[in-house]
Amino acid sequence: MGDLFADSTPAATVAAATPLAARMRPRTLEEYAGQEHILGPGKLLRRAIEADRISSIILFGPPGVGKTTLAQIIARATESRFERLSGVEGSVADMRRVIAGAGNRLETSGVRTILFIDEIHRFNKAQQDILLPDVESGVIRLIGATTHNPFFYINSPLVSRSQVFQLEALSPESLLGLMRRALADTERGLGAYPVRAEEEALRHLAVTGDGDARKCLNALEVGVLTTPAGADGFIHFTRGVAEESIQKKAVVYDGDEDQHYDTISAFIKSMRGSDPDAAIYWLAKMLYAGEDIRFIARRIVICASEDVGMADPQALVLAVAAQQAVEFVGMPEAQIPLAQAAIYIATAPKSNRAYAAIGKAMTEVKQGVTLPVLKHLRDTHYKSAKKLGHGEGYQYAHDYEGGYVPQAYLPEGRIYYEPTETGYEKRVKERLDYWRALFEEEQTRKKK
Repeated sequence: MGDLFADSTPAATVAAATPLAARMRPRTLEEYAGQEHILGPGKLLRRAIEADRISSIILFGPPGVGKTTLAQIIARATESRFERLSGVEGSVADMRRVIAGAGNRLETSGVRTILFIDEIHRFNKAQQDILLPDVESGVIRLIGATTHNPFFYINSPLVSRSQVFQLEALSPESLLGLMRRALADTERGLGAYPVRAEEEALRHLAVTGDGDARKCLNALEVGVLTTPAGADGFIHFTRGVAEESIQKKAVVYDGDEDQHYDTISAFIKSMRGSDPDAAIYWLAKMLYAGEDIRFIARRIVICASEDVGMADPQALVLAVAAQQAVEFVGMPEAQIPLAQAAIYIATAPKSNRAYAAIGKAMTEVKQGVTLPVLKHLRDTHYKSAKKLGHGEGYQYAHDYEGGYVPQAYLPEGRIYYEPTETGYEKRVKERLDYWRALFEEEQTRKKK
């Protein structure tokens, strides 16, 4: 079978006009960088590609992580015709034309067609519905690409007929590998140029590239092509050139080494220590350096529960809302809910007693004898449960004043949660002290 991607344009002309990121698109799974969670050895998507058992799929992830490239690799690997439409520019007429051609091709030559729709979330409901019959019958294999959550932005019937794979931002190491390959490739890359690239310069692009291969490779190309050779005949791609190329000044920050851990540690400790100004500074540093906003949001959620806890339960509500907002709006606007949540947590009353309670209980479960469930608490929703004495003597709390009745819920009297007198937790402590006193009185009465 001939190359279904053949183009009549002379190769030299294409190479001169095409950006480095496009020229260096991986052609095989072996060249593809990142996404090991779905394309690693033995993973579902890789197995499906290698066995030519691809159904319609939706690729969901940030820009520059290889959604289009992966679609083209799948088409090559399965010897399918590759047709591409855009959710921005495509029309119903375009879709009908591609679908009709796919049906004729399948009937006359047995060649299957992959219809790749970039930014598929831009199609309205009626446009998406047109795809349903031919996706279901297998006339086309749909590969939709989107930066938006498909469960929110793509019709449910289309999602239900497709497998959804989430692609992650590329790691700095993956981006470094792509840039080194581009510098060495004499056919498609920059290997024909006498470039000496500093490791620090490449790492700066990898860290500040936001996991986007396109951004990194195009910045590398701009830097190389606009930097004159030195007296030694070499183009020196330095840290300064890298900063200019990606239009982002460097801060002292590494994506996976000491500065990464030190800065997030300072951020968390500033919130815990009730210093909103310090928390905002460390947040700004991480955002400017290109830290993963999901990572920051996760740490804020953890801090809200671990360090504020029951002293202000609204802290966790706000932190989770910020995490969801980050997923929804992305950068640069995501910095606003992150800042709001960080300030709220930093200025909230603090208690780690919920954190301490689960830690103590987990330790006892791991190290001690597992306590049996008391008979009056056991399930009664099956035949013969009452014959075993299950549920006997159980008192329904809502039948009593205040919704509380003194009865045992553990076979041994153990205390894990010891509230403070800070913030809202002071009120919790008052209730709990009152209930525990009633329970002790009841236990004393029973012993007499």
